[in-house]
Amino acid sequence: MSSGRESVAKKKHVRFANMEEEEQEEDTLFDQRKEAGRGLKSALKLAKRSMKAGGESRVRVSAGGSGACGRWMVTLALCGSFLGLGMGISVVGPTFQDLAANVHKNISNISYIITGRAVGYIGGSLIGGILFECMNPHILLGISMLLTALGMYAIPFCKQVLFLTGIMSVVGMAMGALDTGGNVLILNTWGENSGPHMQALHFSFAAGAFASPIIAKLLFGHDGNGSSPLTPTSPPAAMSRITLKSMWAYIVIGSVLLFISFLFLLLYACGSKSRDKAQAASERPCVAKHHSVLVALLFFFFFAYVGAEVAYGTFIFTFATDYAHMPEAHAAGLNSLFWGTFAATRGAAIFFAACLYPGTMILLCLLGSVLSSLLLCLFTNNHAVLWVGTGLYGASMATTFPSGISWLEQYTTVTGKTAAAFVVGAALGEMVLPSLVGFLLGVFPKQPLLMYLSIITATFTSILFPVMYKVASAPGGQSRKPGIRGRSDADDSEYRQALLDSGADEEEEQQNEADQWNDADFEIIEMDDASSSNSPSKESSPADGGAVTATSESDGDLLQGDSQT
Repeated sequence: MSSGRESVAKKKHVRFANMEEEEQEEDTLFDQRKEAGRGLKSALKLAKRSMKAGGESRVRVSAGGSGACGRWMVTLALCGSFLGLGMGISVVGPTFQDLAANVHKNISNISYIITGRAVGYIGGSLIGGILFECMNPHILLGISMLLTALGMYAIPFCKQVLFLTGIMSVVGMAMGALDTGGNVLILNTWGENSGPHMQALHFSFAAGAFASPIIAKLLFGHDGNGSSPLTPTSPPAAMSRITLKSMWAYIVIGSVLLFISFLFLLLYACGSKSRDKAQAASERPCVAKHHSVLVALLFFFFFAYVGAEVAYGTFIFTFATDYAHMPEAHAAGLNSLFWGTFAATRGAAIFFAACLYPGTMILLCLLGSVLSSLLLCLFTNNHAVLWVGTGLYGASMATTFPSGISWLEQYTTVTGKTAAAFVVGAALGEMVLPSLVGFLLGVFPKQPLLMYLSIITATFTSILFPVMYKVASAPGGQSRKPGIRGRSDADDSEYRQALLDSGADEEEEQQNEADQWNDADFEIIEMDDASSSNSPSKESSPADGGAVTATSESDGDLLQGDSQT
């Protein structure tokens, strides 16, 4: 009887199999699996956020190393290349008469070499934009500068006008590819922080354009014995002697370009090409919804701006002498004032770009150009206003081009083809508008046509830029690319993404805990009444025997125990 009571008092309880022996091992394996999962997720998130933090889907070009050192090396090489580009473009003006004498022609008979170079520049911009997408940029720029240097070396030895035109066209193609590739490469190198570096790049161009006439005329312009200027009717001995001396300017500029071309090839040899290709394959460009419309509007914007800039710098001397009746020395000083303020403002813009948005700088430039051109139109014969207006106009025109590229980069990715489009617009403006002014000056010599062109282009660009901004920020498209500094929407998106990631982490942790419980093994043990009082299991009712059923999901066996009677 006592035996029966003792057996009735026994209960069957469920507990984990081998809990005491395997508890530490199970916990350890679970923690390791969870930590491994967390480590993998952390690595994936870090890679994702590092890609987003750049704010751009573009290829980061490495040069001779990684980090800031490599980027600075690329920037210095680009500034040197644009210094040589400015020298190569502007050296033709002060040596134009010597080039005509070198091929035994008058100036009017070789004027089409400028057109040949402009056509080559447009073609080179288009070809360079396409090649930039499919080859290493260092190789592209190095070859472009090498061709430009060889062309500069060949120009002094051209004795036939057709040969000179062909060399000028080849040089123009190389310069166009360099202009397109250099602008894109500086954006690829610095990303959203490219504003000051873009200004430095174009300041180098202005500095080269300012230094080239000094090299051509002050160093090699005369032989120092007071000889008369060179003409096609000069004696052959004087022609060969003086022409050879003036052509040394092309040799010097070609040597500068040759040195920088070797620097680009060295950067290519030291760069990591495989990493660039892998990153280019894994990233997609961030293109705005109205990308094509923006590029087309910027095409016309640069057409008007660059055309007005080149026309004013070319014909201000003629305007000052023929219309304002200024002495030639004063007119030359007025021309130097325009280009001097142009270069100085581009140098100052390197620091302004660090604290001002590109759109703000464009608005300031447009305001200054409208004000100065309006003064020049209203007071065309006032010499004081002519000096002040020319200086203000040169300063206002200085930063529009680099700021326009940086502004476009805020809303869409500037690829090689994109850069080719607006560089072609600038080249067409440089070719068409000065030619138009020169033609109209011959028809209407008593009219201030240069000032009319200035106010028309200033008004046109001032109207066009708000339209560009409206298109860029239109509903349905992105207002700005991610990663623009100081933008709260980028911070909010990162905060929302962090919340989503944390929610996903909690879900995965709960799923892992459920898997742990599902994988557990169970067994049935017997406990007496003395031990059941200390057990956490729920006691069965003595009236019905308290049948307890436990199911093991690991092996699918059904275990059932009945109470003893």
